[in-house]
Amino acid sequence: METLKEIFDPSFLLRNSVYMSLLVGLACPLVGVYLLLRRLIFMGIALPQVSSCGIAFAFALHAWGVAPHFEGSEHTLAFVGSSLFTLTAILTLSILERRGRSMVEGTLGTVYVLAGAWSILLLAKNPYGEHGLLDRLKGEIIAVSNSDLGWTFVAFALVVLTFLIFHKEFMLVSFDREMAITLKKNVLFWDTLLFLIMGLTISMAVLSVGPLVTFGFLLLPPLTAHLLASNMRQFILGATVIGGVSALAGFYIAYRWDLPVGPTDVALLGTVYALALSAKRGLALLLQNRA
Repeated sequence: METLKEIFDPSFLLRNSVYMSLLVGLACPLVGVYLLLRRLIFMGIALPQVSSCGIAFAFALHAWGVAPHFEGSEHTLAFVGSSLFTLTAILTLSILERRGRSMVEGTLGTVYVLAGAWSILLLAKNPYGEHGLLDRLKGEIIAVSNSDLGWTFVAFALVVLTFLIFHKEFMLVSFDREMAITLKKNVLFWDTLLFLIMGLTISMAVLSVGPLVTFGFLLLPPLTAHLLASNMRQFILGATVIGGVSALAGFYIAYRWDLPVGPTDVALLGTVYALALSAKRGLALLLQNRA
């Protein structure tokens, strides 16, 4: 209890890190729900890696003297690189998705491998990689400035608001594309808007907590909620609640036992998923034995 009071104290040194963890934990599962519905989970693996490659490329331009240096330029370059790479990749992959599933899966695998390789190569001779960038990509949620937190809040608030306003359209084109076409919905427009929102969320999350943590919150909360939910409302709300609570609990555990926050969050999400899966299978066996 004392640790919780300390964490939520306004004067707590790492308070921005707590809020950043909560933002990512609440926003990323919303995107993960639609990736799960469209059976594009592997896209959730590839896109954070692409985003991290964009960050590495931006810092490489900075180190090579191509990009100008000014106060706060590192973060701005990282955001621009992350966003451009992620949005370009997700729009390209969305076009390929419309042409065939097997092509998308093969392309995603290629993108994931190449993005990971280029991220390492771009950092290998980059002095910025030795001074904080590697920690950023590994998900060390430690130093979060007020401006970083503010911009992330604005971006994620926009994402959540868009999902709330256009929930029915996004669900229709993701769950039943043929019905959407029958109802004369502009499927291309809604697909594009959905993928743009996904790209913005992923690029902001990777910039804040790294690709590992981003993928963890994209995948594990929706998978856990899918085991427990009986309808779409419960599925979406459950994924968001699981993500937010796990983010807070993960930060508490990491701070209490001096562990890295990002990997602790992902490990906790994995534990919650394993418990939910075991509970559901145990209940199914119990009901089967009673029958």
